[in-house]
Amino acid sequence: MRFGELADAYARLESTKKRLEMRAILVELLRPLRPPELSRVLYLSQGMLRPEYEGVELGVADSLARKAVALATHTKDTEVARQTKSTGDLGTTVGQLLEEQHRLESDEPLTVAHVYGELERIAVAKGEGSQDVKVQVLTTLLGRATPVEAKFLVRFVLGTLRVGVRELTILDALTEVYAEGSKAGRTRIEAAFNLSSDLGLVAAALVEGGVEALEKIGLEVGRPIRPMLAEREPSLEAVLERMHGKAAVEYKYDGLRVQAHIARDRSVRLFSRRLEETSAQFPELVADLPHAVRSLPAIVEGEVVPIDLETDEIQPFQEVSRRRGRKHDLQKAQEEIPVCVFLFDVLLAGGEPVYEKDLAERRALLESILRPTERVRLATQRTVTTAEEALAFLDEAVAAGGEGLMAKSVAPGSGYRAGARGYWWIKYKRDYTVGLTDSIDGVVVGAFQGRGRRAGKFGAFLLAVYDPKRDRFESFCKVGSGFDDAALAEMPKRLHPFLTAEKPPEVDTSAAPDQWLRPGLVLEVRGAELTLSPVHPAGLGAVRAGVGLALRFPRFTGRIREEKGPTDATTSLELVHMYRSQVRQASEEKPETVGESG
Repeated sequence: MRFGELADAYARLESTKKRLEMRAILVELLRPLRPPELSRVLYLSQGMLRPEYEGVELGVADSLARKAVALATHTKDTEVARQTKSTGDLGTTVGQLLEEQHRLESDEPLTVAHVYGELERIAVAKGEGSQDVKVQVLTTLLGRATPVEAKFLVRFVLGTLRVGVRELTILDALTEVYAEGSKAGRTRIEAAFNLSSDLGLVAAALVEGGVEALEKIGLEVGRPIRPMLAEREPSLEAVLERMHGKAAVEYKYDGLRVQAHIARDRSVRLFSRRLEETSAQFPELVADLPHAVRSLPAIVEGEVVPIDLETDEIQPFQEVSRRRGRKHDLQKAQEEIPVCVFLFDVLLAGGEPVYEKDLAERRALLESILRPTERVRLATQRTVTTAEEALAFLDEAVAAGGEGLMAKSVAPGSGYRAGARGYWWIKYKRDYTVGLTDSIDGVVVGAFQGRGRRAGKFGAFLLAVYDPKRDRFESFCKVGSGFDDAALAEMPKRLHPFLTAEKPPEVDTSAAPDQWLRPGLVLEVRGAELTLSPVHPAGLGAVRAGVGLALRFPRFTGRIREEKGPTDATTSLELVHMYRSQVRQASEEKPETVGESG
């Protein structure tokens, strides 16, 4: 196939916004093609050389492409830059420059196979001298290209193809060519794509044996499945109604979703929700997963969250986001931003696909094959049948550092629906997100032994507020963040006068610290927000029966309130007022609407 035919099709696609017209253009383009050319055209039309999960990048910056355009058109780089500023697109600029030069058409027109091969040369060029290779290859291609070919060549290498072709439109076109446009055929073609994430593979199977040949496409370690997605509902009552009165609820961890592929040889590849490989960003997970997950090869899904390994507390999402896309100083990143993954699903176990099994079966299987480690854990899940049970679980999830809950259907037919969004899974989060601006003075009533670098000394502390009406100290958080080595080293000396073997009678908490302390030392802390808690009893029942208040993501400010005695600390009533103020701010800042913001 001549590359000019593909470029002409791109020009026609660019000129229309109507999906039916776009599909007709693609049908005309794809119908006569056969592998491997068919796969190449499909990848190129998506702006890629290979399926997205393979992560093949050309690595051509604007400056390199502009240099190639200048060389191919015998134009000064400054003039190319000036015209591009005017056109807004280097592809349009090179097309105009070639039009003005009235070049004769090459005796050897470019073919799709040749262009594809040269683009692969650009992609594999690495290290010293690679930029010169990229410029030279692109310059040579542009030197042989017609204006319209050059336009789309430059756009392709810059990742700005702009022809408006998306996966769904391509799936429609493949259905028209190989399944006579039938709805049933479309469903099967999309299902094969969702399992393989590879349009080229799907198209090759269709050429080989039509829709029936798609049955050969299944799960394969190293080739990610497109993730199942969740819908939303405005209330927990609505969630349970959708699920016919019974649901499995899980902590909704505020992290990065990951699909882990563990091969029989114990090698591991991690893929993001967008199917980008993230293995290099989380080497500690790559190392731990083969030890934690038995029955290989396996494909499991989970959520990567930042965690303080010394206090075992989940940290804010912003921390783990600093690991995303990082390519350098990975050892330093592991030390500064440690993470763990909470696994919530299994799609392949022992080489056998299990994604079609109902949720309860998959959960039981996941529990049976997982040997949790510090880095690899099991997502917390519980079955509920009432909104009250769901609400209690939500409170627990948020108190543990989650951002809400995921409700999942346990009805027959609750298999994993790759690439689909529906009410089989529903996410529900707190309606407010306004941060807490004030600090809180908390009384130390317990201490926890440190882990990792803090082993052998206290690593976190149980804090309480004072309720003068009851003359009780009610816990509201466990804090380990914010302490430097000097502060931690000083804490045993400061706390020694308050050590006690048993829980002090004036302390009210369901937490179980390693060391109890009589109320005495007061620390200043800040946090992200106050949230309802089934664990901490501060302000118990003031907002809702049976639950207290907790500080989410607490952090020691570094200030010890030596001037304050324990009864001078923040009171339970003050904490309740702070909570209500925070909720009021949220309602004022958001438009009146039923449900969550997402």
